[in-house]
Amino acid sequence: MPGLSRREVLLGTAGTLSAFAAGGFAASHALAASHALTMSSLNHSILPDTVTKGMMSFSPDGPPPVLRFKQGDKTSIDVTNKLDEASVVHWHGLRIANAMDGVPYLTQHPIEAGQSFRYEFTPPDAGTFWYHPHCNTLEQMARGMTGVMIVEDAEDPGFDRDLPLNIRDFRLGGDGQFINLFKARNAARGGTLGTVSTVNWQVDPVFELDAGSLVRLRLVVTDVTRVGAYEIEGAEAHVIAIDSNPLPAPLPAKDIVLSPGQRADIALRVPDSEGDDVSLILKKKFDQRVLAKFFPRGASARRDLRELKPLTSNPVPEPDLGNAEVLEFVFGWSPEGDAPQPSICGSLGYTFWSINRKAWPGDLPGPFDPLATMKLGKTYVLRLRNETPNAHPIHLHGVSFQLLRSNKRELPPFVTDTALLLSEETMDVALVADNPGDWAFHCHVIEHQKTGLTGFLRIES
Repeated sequence: MPGLSRREVLLGTAGTLSAFAAGGFAASHALAASHALTMSSLNHSILPDTVTKGMMSFSPDGPPPVLRFKQGDKTSIDVTNKLDEASVVHWHGLRIANAMDGVPYLTQHPIEAGQSFRYEFTPPDAGTFWYHPHCNTLEQMARGMTGVMIVEDAEDPGFDRDLPLNIRDFRLGGDGQFINLFKARNAARGGTLGTVSTVNWQVDPVFELDAGSLVRLRLVVTDVTRVGAYEIEGAEAHVIAIDSNPLPAPLPAKDIVLSPGQRADIALRVPDSEGDDVSLILKKKFDQRVLAKFFPRGASARRDLRELKPLTSNPVPEPDLGNAEVLEFVFGWSPEGDAPQPSICGSLGYTFWSINRKAWPGDLPGPFDPLATMKLGKTYVLRLRNETPNAHPIHLHGVSFQLLRSNKRELPPFVTDTALLLSEETMDVALVADNPGDWAFHCHVIEHQKTGLTGFLRIES
């Protein structure tokens, strides 16, 4: 029997659980929070002339709100659960204190129906992030609970407009109602795709932009499954950041491959004339479609992309590769006999996947052992080996890492929190273990996550 884990120390006492059950609102929370979210069920129109029943959101009235923070400023968010089931909120990509990371039992007790919890953190990095549940994850995300989160740069880069684009599918039938959220045979492969593509919960939206202006488009792929390539057509546009981290130099906004959880910031120079429309295109495996259009309006502002100030790099520590320790992780099928266990956070009823031959049994109190333990402040190379014929976007909570090398392709030296691991690919990434705690480590195809391809890494002093 393993010894007490950090999670058991954190959550294992009756007093601690009682505090969480009370919703995390102690006397110190007398002041109003900076933000408030209400987990809610609602009916909402996605397809024309229909109302989709049984959607979920972080608002009782419509799509999840865009949350905006300031880099380096402490913020607080009161989350009230008005669903008929438990949930938590994870702040995808934020390098914050472990207790605020929003993973059931690993960092906090689930927020049960009728309860509230206050999240408090200081975002160290600027950029584009997003938030979503980490309990009953497939059901809640598939029904709408994915929201965009922006940490504003300390220095204004000079855009005329900032436009977040929450890109995701819904699995709806022709009547506008939900169909089965997943199919087991697809969960054991690449995942179950949605049927209706949306941007900000809209099908084929049109955005009117000032002609000749400079617009920061924030593409956020909050889908549960889809991997695709994105492109801006009809205007001068450059990618300036991937997964919240500025690029060393801008890249053309063409063939931007993004998997679930990933983000791309694009600097768009709006055309000068009305009628010179711009499109956001999603390239799928066998076809492509226009996701959104941007229409120039008014007299041209005559801006130039060269007027923008370069984005400032985030304070992510540089890996010391000369003194790095290599940790190996194998992503593969689940071992014979593994089965999911019932949990307050739900189960899909299947186990198909594993990390290092061990399938995650579900969101349970444990005790569980970490896949690896890292020492605070030390550099590690994570060797990610995919033994399967399917791609896996691998996400690590709490820490950013740098892409190093692959056995199948040239990798740019991007800093990220989510890396798409291709079929039969071995990828090396490097990080400094600078944030203590137990950090979830999983595939962001949610069917894969919920059927075994999950674990956690521990960083301890």
